[in-house]
Amino acid sequence: MEGSQNLKRILVTGASGQLGLSLQDLASKYSEVEFVFRNSKDLNITDKEEVNKIFETRGFHYCINCAAYTNVEQAEKSPEIAHKINAEAVKNLALTCKHYDVTLIHISTDYVFDGEKGLPYTVDDQPNPINVYGKSKWEGEKYIQEILDKYYVVRTSWLYHKIHGNNFYKTILKKANKGEELHITDAQLGCPTNAVNLAKYLLTLVAKSNQQYGTYHFTDGKAMSWYGFALNILEENGLKNTTTIAKENNYRSFAKRPKFSVLLTKNDSFGKK
Repeated sequence: MEGSQNLKRILVTGASGQLGLSLQDLASKYSEVEFVFRNSKDLNITDKEEVNKIFETRGFHYCINCAAYTNVEQAEKSPEIAHKINAEAVKNLALTCKHYDVTLIHISTDYVFDGEKGLPYTVDDQPNPINVYGKSKWEGEKYIQEILDKYYVVRTSWLYHKIHGNNFYKTILKKANKGEELHITDAQLGCPTNAVNLAKYLLTLVAKSNQQYGTYHFTDGKAMSWYGFALNILEENGLKNTTTIAKENNYRSFAKRPKFSVLLTKNDSFGKK
């Protein structure tokens, strides 16, 4: 494989998260790609020397940055940590990618928007984050735009995986299977996104060698509330008739959250089954 002229080498950071694990699950299907997966223990992206060392020795064509601080509530209490991982570490990656001529694919979020538009957000809409997590992700985006020409910032929303990670999908299933009564808000509207579909989309960008660099939105394309998403989960798993679910108007949250963060996507067929 090392001798192949067409081989694409991809570094995946944050490889132990649900998106990183989704990429690992798909890796064997891409024989033309050599993947190097690194989790936070293997590669600390806040450490410039560590980042430079792995780029220096491996000759990557792409870096898919799945590493992020995603605890929205805790970010309000520890803003310096969120900023260090979601902004300053992204700056490190961007500078290193520029130095070694590597294309950066960075995952961002619907939380860069304030949720006041009332219509789906396009890639051209001006971000205005209302919580620390969103602000830190927007700072990371801006660093990439300032430093790089060859990049994709891919914003997504309400990411989940049916097997990997801790997420809303698995939490609802766990509680329903225990017979717990569910109280779910309908005060937020967004687009749930299966991490498997997002992973396929990212690898499609690589496989097609798309050079239309810039900011993209990717979701599964169906807008709903958390309550609506919970109903879908229960129905999909045959638990709708055996679970009591109540709709809540208010959302118990320390962090402010956008009420309407539906992302308008282009190229909807990318990554879909």
